[in-house]
Amino acid sequence: MLTFGEDGYPVVIFPTSKARYFQAKDFGLIEAVSEEINSGKIKIYCPDSLDNESWYNKSVHYAERVKNHIIYENLILKDVIEYAIHETGAKKVALAGCSFGGYHATNLTCKHPEKVGYLISMSGASNVKRLLNDYYDDNVYFNNLHDYLPNLNEKWYLDRIKQIKIILGVGDEDICLEENLILSDILNKKQIPHLLDVRKNTGHDWKWWKEMFADYIKKIEV
Repeated sequence: MLTFGEDGYPVVIFPTSKARYFQAKDFGLIEAVSEEINSGKIKIYCPDSLDNESWYNKSVHYAERVKNHIIYENLILKDVIEYAIHETGAKKVALAGCSFGGYHATNLTCKHPEKVGYLISMSGASNVKRLLNDYYDDNVYFNNLHDYLPNLNEKWYLDRIKQIKIILGVGDEDICLEENLILSDILNKKQIPHLLDVRKNTGHDWKWWKEMFADYIKKIEV
């Protein structure tokens, strides 16, 4: 994991599919918010990915892929989020990611809303069933946003997720546009406040994600 900044609101950024912990730095996402980092408004945490051992691991059965994802998620919860909260003194974190990193950020937010204050998803994926060749079990259900989120109706859960500042940024030419529209519709039906930011003439690439990230980070209040 790489970290950037000395103090500030903790922001955990997940890499895109199968990418590594240094991706956000190498592709300019960190530079795009350097002012907020240097001023002490935010501190960024960039954990590694385990996608090659989970969703994209073609050497094991689909059931094992999902179980490996759950192991990764538990690691993020205990060793990254709790660490970031302890280190910064914040009560919650912001989760962010682009493309499949957006999936990780959104899925973890929706499963553990008590840990998250902000969600920043840029061109985020939200349907993992396309990776599993029709394989389906309970673990798939509880990690596929389009399936489990519509059925979460507990007051405790809804009260907490409605407190999160949720941003879904996507381009009108983005390959993940439809998934974001579906996710936004699910949130609307559950009366969960969020911003769906569909940007014109925008696709699925870093040059747009850097612009989005710079804009969305400014919405964090400390």
